[in-house]
Amino acid sequence: MEREDRAETLSEAECLRLLSTVPVGRVVYTEHALPAVLPVSFEVLDGRLVLAVRRGSATARGLDGTVVAFQADLLDPVTRTGWSVLVHGRADAVSEPEQVRRALRSGLRPWVGDPEPLFIALVPELVSGRRLFPDGQGPAGRGAPGPGPLGRPLPRP
Repeated sequence: MEREDRAETLSEAECLRLLSTVPVGRVVYTEHALPAVLPVSFEVLDGRLVLAVRRGSATARGLDGTVVAFQADLLDPVTRTGWSVLVHGRADAVSEPEQVRRALRSGLRPWVGDPEPLFIALVPELVSGRRLFPDGQGPAGRGAPGPGPLGRPLPRP
């Protein structure tokens, strides 16, 4: 059972900042009337999440023009610390040439190689997140955030 004094609710700004520190998240969408979850490469650009998918894939078709959820995290299973962010919003294919060029210049690519990836922009409408602290070091009286994965410190709020 998780103790509530170990968890902190994050602001939307902090959630978006934390998302920009990891390269992969999971997008949740509907495929054949069933929920589908897929790991995707992404970046936070201009307050939007830009996802890289294979052009012409079922994922690309399932995302374009729909409401989706997106989740990313950085969790340490040893210390049971870290953070998790959940975003809901509308996803649309990026069609403006300059935005496509910018995403390509950033190096954003799908997990499965594609010389001409499709970029999907997710405009965050609902954003929530939580940070988990080690026992006895909850948000009320914490000092340093404590170790993160592989002993690295977790990002400060």
